[in-house]
Amino acid sequence: MSARRLVVVGASLAGLRAVEAARKDGFDGRITLVGAEPHLPYDRPPLSKQFLEEIGADGTPPTFRTEEVLRTDLGVELLLGTPATFLDTRNRAVGVGERTIGYDALVIATGATARQLPGMQGLDGVHTLRTLDDAVAIRRALDKGARTVVVGAGFIGAETAAAARKRGLDVVVVEAQPTPLVRAVGETMGGALASLHLRHGTDLRCGVSVIALEGEGRVERVRLSDGTALDADLVVVGAGAVPATDWLAGSGLTLDNGVVCDETLFTGAEDVYAAGDVARWHNPLFDRPMRLEHWTSAAEQGDLAARNALNPAAARGYSTVPYFWSDQYDTRIQFVGIPDADEIAVVDGDIERDHQCVALYRADNRLVGALAVNRPTEIMKYRGLITRGASWADGLTFAQTRRKARDTADA
Repeated sequence: MSARRLVVVGASLAGLRAVEAARKDGFDGRITLVGAEPHLPYDRPPLSKQFLEEIGADGTPPTFRTEEVLRTDLGVELLLGTPATFLDTRNRAVGVGERTIGYDALVIATGATARQLPGMQGLDGVHTLRTLDDAVAIRRALDKGARTVVVGAGFIGAETAAAARKRGLDVVVVEAQPTPLVRAVGETMGGALASLHLRHGTDLRCGVSVIALEGEGRVERVRLSDGTALDADLVVVGAGAVPATDWLAGSGLTLDNGVVCDETLFTGAEDVYAAGDVARWHNPLFDRPMRLEHWTSAAEQGDLAARNALNPAAARGYSTVPYFWSDQYDTRIQFVGIPDADEIAVVDGDIERDHQCVALYRADNRLVGALAVNRPTEIMKYRGLITRGASWADGLTFAQTRRKARDTADA
């Protein structure tokens, strides 16, 4: 069957890349892009970084493409501000509000939604940080000097805390785990990165959880499991995200921490592929299923999912070394690979002493991950090593070579 209508559900980075890839490949049929938010596709990482740091600004992060480019140059039908409500794979149809839209090929790129805390609903001043509207509300509160409590010391929480401290505001970060960022970078380096908060005057409280949000219509206090209560005008919940798959109930797709796909991003339903935060696919490079919430993989997957959906006979697999970055205070943190390791070794620098370092991650005899703190030129070299299946010894030797070269240059 030759596809004449491509529907992309999710006006995200992955969704946009799917649209662009289809046109680049010469697809001249009809393309419909469906988005739950009313906004054109925009860049999400800045929302918790420089966007929050701007004081008294009403601007928004730049959209990836103007409406004219999307509608005229790319010939896309935009259905924004109305989420998809169902998928009927037998009849090849997607529900969008009161409409039913047919498709020949479909890319699911609905992303993820922020995890909520009990008691959040109906209480002003409590926000997650996932969308542009979330970021605008948080920035307005910071502009007013809000007493801020951040729930969760992951990257979203840490970046929000950094934005508050840059404004000179007091902020408390509450983390239920004994060490922050364990799932992202492992316990050893998570503990080391906790020093960033302490160095910049952020009150970091680990090993305690939120048991209640209190206030009359608006948040006034956050009550913790250790019996303390924190006064607050603003609470930002950074407790992770869940894949946006509720609308797919009854579709016949396999849903398990995302839309389950094979290595080509194929969902098992004819001509239906998934990409971005919502996709849980088999990554052959590590021989395991993965669901990534990273900018780079979302862009790459959106591109490939559209190409595969429009030409399934020539579908290519997607393998990647995960990559993400975070800007906190005056520090750039970058990570490649996976944090599940038998050994983590700091091979260069020291966070406490130098405010920079490189750490490597070993699983069996293989280099599987690398963390760079304020070493922006280093990380992609390690990503290349991991892609090529480098051994642990190869990684250590390379680190030694880089260290010597830098020492010679500094001499």
